Amino acid sequence: MSAPKPFDIPKQMVWSAYERVKANKGAAGVDDQSIADFEADLKGNLYKLWNRMASGSYFPPPVKAVELPNKDGQGPGRWGATVADRIAQTVVARYLEPRVEPGFHPDSYGYRPGRSALDAVGVCRERCWRRDWVLDLDIRAFFDTVPWELILKVVARHTDERWVLRSVERWLQAPLQVADGTLVERDRGTPQGSAVSPVLANLFMHDAFDGWRQREFPRIPFERYVDDVVVHCETERQARLVQDAITRRLAGLGLEVHPTKTRIVYCKDDDRRGWHEHEWFDFLGYTFRPRLSKRRYGKHFVNFSPAVSRPAKQAMGKAIRSWHLPRRSDKTLDDLAAMFNPIIRGWINYYGRFYRSGLYPLLRHINWGLVRWAMRKFKGLRGHQHRAQRWLVGVARRQPDLFAHWRLVRPDGWAMGAR
Repeated sequence: MSAPKPFDIPKQMVWSAYERVKANKGAAGVDDQSIADFEADLKGNLYKLWNRMASGSYFPPPVKAVELPNKDGQGPGRWGATVADRIAQTVVARYLEPRVEPGFHPDSYGYRPGRSALDAVGVCRERCWRRDWVLDLDIRAFFDTVPWELILKVVARHTDERWVLRSVERWLQAPLQVADGTLVERDRGTPQGSAVSPVLANLFMHDAFDGWRQREFPRIPFERYVDDVVVHCETERQARLVQDAITRRLAGLGLEVHPTKTRIVYCKDDDRRGWHEHEWFDFLGYTFRPRLSKRRYGKHFVNFSPAVSRPAKQAMGKAIRSWHLPRRSDKTLDDLAAMFNPIIRGWINYYGRFYRSGLYPLLRHINWGLVRWAMRKFKGLRGHQHRAQRWLVGVARRQPDLFAHWRLVRPDGWAMGAR
């Protein structure tokens, strides 16, 4: 009979964590081991991981830099852990989440059950209608600079399990492997994109911002999605006072409020007169600014509302160009729909929730790609753009659900849908 392990970690927790990691997919880490490679000896690999975690001998390998710019445009925005390490992180995350979740603030939305980025955008929109001013808060390189000792201190308030505290500390200290294989030692920050990072970031920001704001400014509402924060104020003077207080608070915790990206914004509409240097801000892929809207009975008015942001549209446009629709003449129209509908549907579901017409030019771009595809696919349509467009319009009338966006924008440019 084997000796008992120092730490009581149920094997079922490791298995459940593996299932979540498999569902989330993800690239290989520094060991180049894929999910399929890991599953070649699934039972043995999971047992080995459980044995090391339960005995306290698990040490994470370096994390792999994935060259995606973060919101500051500096450094890798996401770091890739190995499959085994992602499973181990998920074990710790699933241990911590039910213990810390009940204490989180209701205006914290990031990576929490029953809450979403769209919920945060919707609440932000309503508060912009009620309050004239917004503090658009930007924390410079949050995931790269958050202090380790403060993260560990916050985690220790919620558990005394040594295997959890030890695992978190080792993940924080794991070096970063860059593209040429060089290992970069770190002394602060938490890997963005890791399985355990969201709960650690939420724990830290709950203590650093949410709870502090509740004590210092209990009547001033906010929305926070991890490190993206919007604060609503009644006057410009109040917004400046709050900005100064937040700046001092975060500086005392080793974080910096970005001096140029943090802005005070006037939520201008038909009922708000005057002018301000900043009358728009971005939040979770949406741009909030004055927009022309239509009331129920057709009267137009200016409303401060969100619509898909320019960076989001640029990213989607780049993705559409990467599909090379005109070159796919070996595919049928049904093939193309099956390939790209999940992506298009995801865009519509997220960016079409508010002021949907902001998506229409992008969706028309897909239609023009399909027109050019038809011109290359069929000999009778080659060189005849208008004829190809009429052919595609006919398909859309017979099969309006073939492409996910055809209910919004048909190939003839016709569009419908509420703003």
